Amino acid sequence: EMLLKEYRICMPLSVEEYQRGQLYMINRHSNEQSVSGEGVEVITNEAVISEENGRGQYTEKRIHLSRQVPVVNRLPNWARSFVPSAYVTEKAWNFYPYTITG
Repeated sequence: EMLLKEYRICMPLSVEEYQRGQLYMINRHSNEQSVSGEGVEVITNEAVISEENGRGQYTEKRIHLSRQVPVVNRLPNWARSFVPSAYVTEKAWNFYPYTITG
């Protein structure tokens, strides 16, 4: 049997302000992980509406895996040899507080 507990933290801002801040921090982190035009490239960033989840944000990113990108430097040496100039595509649907990635 699994025990599930929920904790709520009161914050001095509205949900809309929190969502804006969350999107800003995700974008800022993507920019910090990019080196000289490499790293994270945002392909699509648009508002979406879902019958099940309501209003949200759809983002498609292309993460370039070159040797200069900090993410690649965290890979083991054997894995780095396979990534001369490849990229990974990330698709995310952000319906606060739920996020779906693929």
